[in-house]
Amino acid sequence: MTRTPTDIGLLIIRLVFGGILTAHGFQKLFLMGPGQTGAAFANMSSLPAPEIMAWIAVIVELLGGLALIAGVATRIAAIAAAVVMAGAMVTVHLANGFFNTDGGIEYTLMLSAIGVALAVTGAGRYSLDAALGRAGRGTPTDRI
Repeated sequence: MTRTPTDIGLLIIRLVFGGILTAHGFQKLFLMGPGQTGAAFANMSSLPAPEIMAWIAVIVELLGGLALIAGVATRIAAIAAAVVMAGAMVTVHLANGFFNTDGGIEYTLMLSAIGVALAVTGAGRYSLDAALGRAGRGTPTDRI
């Protein structure tokens, strides 16, 4: 059975999700800088060790986003992104309700869900994972 529509869908999701993460990681590293990002984290929440958390966010968003775009180590990058977004959701956005216009959880919830979904499905056929023949990493699972 051909899975082309599913694989095209996974490619689109990976490219958009990876692009969003990469842009935010680039912003944190090069435009704001890790120090300013850490200070912003400290001001937004009671996050422990905001400077360390800023570096974790930069690494996961920038490198994880690039990995998702390429479709390499997709499940690892996706679950790492889901965890970072869930952390932001709980520590920063939860107190603001649901809607993104009020700084709520809407956006981070969606990004977390996309990360979990990609961690479950894998990258799909149009990925480096599939091209490198990484068993179980390039193609969606048939159990879904």
